[in-house]
Amino acid sequence: MIRNESARIDPKRRATIDYKKKQFATPSYQQQDYPHRLNLYHVPPTAEIRLEDFEQWAIDRLRILAELETCSFRNKTPAETTEHIKPFLDKWLRLDANSSSAQGCTDTRLQDQRRKDHYSHFILRLAFSSTEDLRRRFTRVEGALFRLRFQTENARERQDFVASLSLNWEAVTDDEKRTLAQDLLNATPNLKKSDLEDGGWFKVEFEAVPELVEARRIFVKGGKAYVPSKEQMSIVLAGFHDRLEQGLELTARALPRLDEDDRLSPILNHLSNNIAIPDSTLADSDTTLSGATINASSIDSLSAHFPLCMRNLHMTLRKSNHLKHFGRLQYTLFLKGLGLTMEDCLIFWRQSFKLITDETFNKEYRYNIRHSYGDVGGDAVRRGRGYSPFSCQKILTEHPPGSGESHGCPYRHFSVDNLTSLLQVTGVNDRDVLRGVKEDVDKKRFHIACNRVFEWAHKPEIRQVKDDGTWKTADLDTIVHPNTYFKRSYLLKRGLSGDSGQSQADNMEM
Repeated sequence: MIRNESARIDPKRRATIDYKKKQFATPSYQQQDYPHRLNLYHVPPTAEIRLEDFEQWAIDRLRILAELETCSFRNKTPAETTEHIKPFLDKWLRLDANSSSAQGCTDTRLQDQRRKDHYSHFILRLAFSSTEDLRRRFTRVEGALFRLRFQTENARERQDFVASLSLNWEAVTDDEKRTLAQDLLNATPNLKKSDLEDGGWFKVEFEAVPELVEARRIFVKGGKAYVPSKEQMSIVLAGFHDRLEQGLELTARALPRLDEDDRLSPILNHLSNNIAIPDSTLADSDTTLSGATINASSIDSLSAHFPLCMRNLHMTLRKSNHLKHFGRLQYTLFLKGLGLTMEDCLIFWRQSFKLITDETFNKEYRYNIRHSYGDVGGDAVRRGRGYSPFSCQKILTEHPPGSGESHGCPYRHFSVDNLTSLLQVTGVNDRDVLRGVKEDVDKKRFHIACNRVFEWAHKPEIRQVKDDGTWKTADLDTIVHPNTYFKRSYLLKRGLSGDSGQSQADNMEM
């Protein structure tokens, strides 16, 4: 046998195909039309958007999902959830109805709103498809958002949307309704005979409406569930969940293709880490308090308004006259966020470190405090005015405390017994609150435990500002930053009116 050497291909000279170039060689982008406010997100978006919009739109949607998950954790009723989430939707993810065009909302604005909603959903779908836990949580909160929108949608526009869907349901004929009339009346709560005769009915596989079957609100026969039109939301919601679950599984298979994209991967990783507690940085407006005296000598009295993490650092500092590095850093940046000047901060720490000499303080600690404020260090630090105060998300996920260290989040890093003792020392003695905190900690809902304590400690003040209309719902959104905790506590307890009517949500930026 003669081997044809010329037919052999040198591996080094073999043509290689860059999958990225092949994949995007002939892009076919198209603008999509959004005739309805509601969306099942079945078709992925294909038009180009800026990288800045890619991240910001996802963050805005993440704010909404985090608030919805918080409402679920707090066992809020659907009515309470709708009331709580409406101002956030109006601000971060507004979707006007088609009828609003008659009230001055242009078609272009409607399309822009729906485009942002469409893209932000698929961006977060990329971020939360990597693990089964993330996929399950994303499906749950997206389903809650869809349910809320469906319930509050204009009746006519809702019916137009439902009519546009290709859902697998079959209309029940009049003859079949008459034959099963008694069974339908007996099996469907609050159903009148007139509803049976006049209303529309659909047949679907009973697996498609598990919540209706579980609640025994419909009639089931031969594997088919007979659903009245007033319960159509359950069918649509089940279809939404099925499509989203399938879409997330397909997205998970495609994720490895994005690993080499150094633009998107960091953004997606950041988003997936923040579904429960969206990261938040402090705006300049949150470092000012009208009528508040913030200097080195006032920190002791102001500490009554500190969250537990900072209260623990302050108590430890007063007890031992010292904090280790990360404790000093976390506390210094928090005090900076209160509006404490660098000069006063240096005085505060020097007075607190009573057991060391001036020489030791100047040599080992003074520089780090000035560096936190951006007074010394690299040009980037100086241009940025130093480091920002740590958010709850950063405290929870970075630099866990070791032996002899006091930084971090007590709700996450303390044992249940030590956490309970610390809460009792700071005045939390209500058994129901302590029991609720333990349940939150067991389920790793650390920011919910902190908010639970805040609401208990400020219960009469919160009730008053709600009753007299001084604060809006958005002023009492879920706290995700220690400095927001302090400012809100101070305003509620002191009854200051200077900033109390200003939305706290306006003061916090992603």
